[in-house]
Amino acid sequence: MAKRLLDCTASELAAYSAKELLAAIQGSEGRALAGECIGITQPLLTDVTNAEVVASMGADILLLNMFDVKNPVIQALPPVAPTETVREVKRLTGRMVGINLEPVEDTKTANDDTIWQMSEGRRATAENARLAADMGVDMIVLTGNPGNGVSNRAITESLRTIRAAVQNRMILAAGKMHASGILEEAAESIITKEDIRAFREAGADIILMPAPGTVPGITMEYIRELVGFSHSLGALTITSIGTSQEGSDVATIRQIALLCKMTGTDIHHIGDSGYVGMALPENIMAYSVAIRGIRHTYHRMAQSVNR
Repeated sequence: MAKRLLDCTASELAAYSAKELLAAIQGSEGRALAGECIGITQPLLTDVTNAEVVASMGADILLLNMFDVKNPVIQALPPVAPTETVREVKRLTGRMVGINLEPVEDTKTANDDTIWQMSEGRRATAENARLAADMGVDMIVLTGNPGNGVSNRAITESLRTIRAAVQNRMILAAGKMHASGILEEAAESIITKEDIRAFREAGADIILMPAPGTVPGITMEYIRELVGFSHSLGALTITSIGTSQEGSDVATIRQIALLCKMTGTDIHHIGDSGYVGMALPENIMAYSVAIRGIRHTYHRMAQSVNR
């Protein structure tokens, strides 16, 4: 039987199946923290990966954004074969690792910004999902970066294809933190009960939605209703800060954390754009303390990866 995620050691996590990881998350009763980070940018601490910093501040799950499975790059990672990139991150941090893949619609114009510009290895395809599974990725999150034109319909279609390709080898999460360039899916239209049902039927284990207070019109009451609906369908949830508020002051982070706690969410997510590439370290720790106190936060921060 899986232990609670917040109690798991690195060796225990490494041995868990996708089903056991989901049980470990659920058993933590709303006290699991996911920290998003970018590996292709200059690391905050130069010769330490952003993933290691995020883990050191209390995150239980590392979510690698803009990770290209065909050209994997994590700046400051020790030299390893490309296929071993994710496993090396897991070895150094002792955390479960997820990646974002983006169901960018061909009919939409993806953001051509040099930072957010799409690459083939970041697209939400069956081939990329299989490559991710082979690399040791524990979870794929189907979502969109700013301006990349990811719609809920495209997420549903990609979910169905990827679930068929990977079966039960990994956890699949789906949803959006912001409109992602689809203006008709802004505010409360970012995610609805109809979207959640479609995601679940297409194979999603976890439903992703904006954290209250991060997107205009997204209230605690609205997200609480969607969380309850997701749970009624047997899916877990993750509330996400994807609006650069991961770079806000600590008081704002604590407020968002408690609002998310009130929604009943299973996983709390803090984004990667405080500094470019990760949240402010103090905000990761503050979020962890707000949802589970100092005891569990220090326990996660202090526990050796060699256990």
